[in-house]
Amino acid sequence: MTCEAWDVVTVPFPFTDRAALKRRPAVILSQRSFNRHGHSLMAMITSSRLPWLGDSPILHLPASGLSAPCVVRLKLFTLDNRLIIKRIGQLSNEDKGRVADALKAILPPEMN
Repeated sequence: MTCEAWDVVTVPFPFTDRAALKRRPAVILSQRSFNRHGHSLMAMITSSRLPWLGDSPILHLPASGLSAPCVVRLKLFTLDNRLIIKRIGQLSNEDKGRVADALKAILPPEMN
């Protein structure tokens, strides 16, 4: 499945401490022009209450397809598009802006 930037999707997440996989939400960060080559850059979405630098709360849950309070966590990864289970929503413009600002804050100025 090829998605657009800011789509919220469900993907299988591995646990580092065991071999099990669990379906988790993630947000697509890369543009379709990149994604159409078979992989997408994503950030995890979590309901964890333990804060990480760069966490961005998702305030518009209905648009995102999520039902519980969550944050976009800048734990970035690239995943084969064939592993995307489904698209469940898209971040609102306000939520996109917060995530984009968080990414800019952690990247060197040359990349902004």
